[in-house]
Amino acid sequence: MPADPSSPPAAPRFAARPSEVPSAGIALRLEGVVRRFGDVTALDHFTLRVARGEVVGLLGHNGAGKTTTVRLLAGLLAPDDGSVAVHGIDPLLDGSGVRQRLGVLPARPVVDDRLTGTQNLAFAGAVFGLPAALIAERAAELLATFGLTDRGDARVGGYSTGMRQRLSLARVLVSDPDVLLLDEPTAALDPVAARQVRRTLGSLAREAERTVVICTHDLAEAEALCDRVVVLAQGRTIAEGSPAELAGAHGSGGLHLEVSGDSTERAMALVRDPAVAGELGVERPAVEVVEPGRLRVRGVARDAVPILIRMLLEAGVELFEVRRETPTLEEVYLALHGEVPDEEERA
Repeated sequence: MPADPSSPPAAPRFAARPSEVPSAGIALRLEGVVRRFGDVTALDHFTLRVARGEVVGLLGHNGAGKTTTVRLLAGLLAPDDGSVAVHGIDPLLDGSGVRQRLGVLPARPVVDDRLTGTQNLAFAGAVFGLPAALIAERAAELLATFGLTDRGDARVGGYSTGMRQRLSLARVLVSDPDVLLLDEPTAALDPVAARQVRRTLGSLAREAERTVVICTHDLAEAEALCDRVVVLAQGRTIAEGSPAELAGAHGSGGLHLEVSGDSTERAMALVRDPAVAGELGVERPAVEVVEPGRLRVRGVARDAVPILIRMLLEAGVELFEVRRETPTLEEVYLALHGEVPDEEERA
């Protein structure tokens, strides 16, 4: 009998291992790292510390330094200055030892089209020297987790893009890595599959104490999954904190206004009036009609909300409700990058 789609399979059962992480639980460390490509500086004295079991999101435009950071941690690049350590090990001194602990998912799926899904997972397990019985157990578990059980014996060349992405992540997890470095892990997935991937990653971090670094442009994903977000621009950190902390520090949020139907146009005109914007201390708030009688206003600071309410009432607007919206990570991201010069794609 097919599985009930409303009841997703359980996440892989990877047991927590005793901590071997030095320095007060810091699993990943980059200290004052500089990395140049010719005349372009991809990372500019960049420092990042990630604790064991923490999920950290790296956000930034193309060329901000996200992929360079992952390559340095994997030992695929050497820093021009500064230091890099994974579980206290320099990837350049013991690259093999570091890579035994890492699971790296690049932006494009890494699978062999000539093999079946099961064979791809078996090959990945064999590369890490896992026993055949353990490989078979984990392969079956991972195929079920990512909804690929019925395609496990099919060649990957016939998989859809989303199926290939799910299999690629399953392949990364076969070795049960201590650290996951993921580049856009849900970019090609439908909403149901993306939710299952997030669930699996959250389980690995919180129940099995694996460390996860996600490079993503999906701000909703970062908000839902990450304990901490690091926003990069031109190889430097321009903001860092939990999604809630960043929203509180950098986001203005929005206001939902409920007015009488015949007050809608009057409220719109008032909010768009340059003189009103000046009194509110903004250039010009953004306002949209969600539906007749319901407006959404952005760009009004918290301390200016009482002023706006007073002005609406004085203008004869029948105001029934004012509700402040929590700023999203997307708003924070756009606000931060509005203060930073455009970057060229370089890393």
